[in-house]
Amino acid sequence: MQKIIRVEQIYKSFGTLQVLKGINLEVRKGEIISVVGPSGAGKTTLLMIMGTLEKADSGKIWIDEIDLNRLSEKKLSDFRNQNIGFVFQFHQLLPEFTALENVMIPALIGNAKRSEAEKNAKELLSLMRLTDRMEHKPAQLSGGEKQRVAVARALINRPRVVFADEPSGSLDSDNKAELHALFFELRDKLDQTFVIVTHDEQLASITDRTIHLIDGKIASAQ
Repeated sequence: MQKIIRVEQIYKSFGTLQVLKGINLEVRKGEIISVVGPSGAGKTTLLMIMGTLEKADSGKIWIDEIDLNRLSEKKLSDFRNQNIGFVFQFHQLLPEFTALENVMIPALIGNAKRSEAEKNAKELLSLMRLTDRMEHKPAQLSGGEKQRVAVARALINRPRVVFADEPSGSLDSDNKAELHALFFELRDKLDQTFVIVTHDEQLASITDRTIHLIDGKIASAQ
């Protein structure tokens, strides 16, 4: 199976605190991987580095065989917008825009035609079972609906991989279950790859592999 991500010897410190200590990891296309571990283990930091939002002190990352260390800031920013999707615990939707407009924004930033961006956004929102909520602003949506809009936004540019940081952390159990099922549906329908940081044991138990991070090192990965 094709490798989407390769991480080699990633180290990261904040001041005197060493957060990541030589991380090696490979992610294959179409995999759903969970990253678990106690608070302070370095899970979010690893996700941010893999997603190019943080820089490692040393080590290398390849996404689709592209060495991200070699890209300029401008090229890295373009690469991120086109190839990486993000979902965070709090949806981070823009309150003044509708659900549809929020989903379209990354496509428009990537210079897609407005008509094409709108068509793709509508298809994704339909896949999220939000067809009747497209013209609603975030304040008019439930927590679960907002998070599904955020997932659609992460997918609008058909990224190589989606990184999700505690995506169901603020949801009740019903919305959690629905969101978790959605990740697998998207993998089956779009061959989408997900790397998910989570404290949710139920989600971790159903992902293809679980990476256990303890004290900045991978303790196990199966």
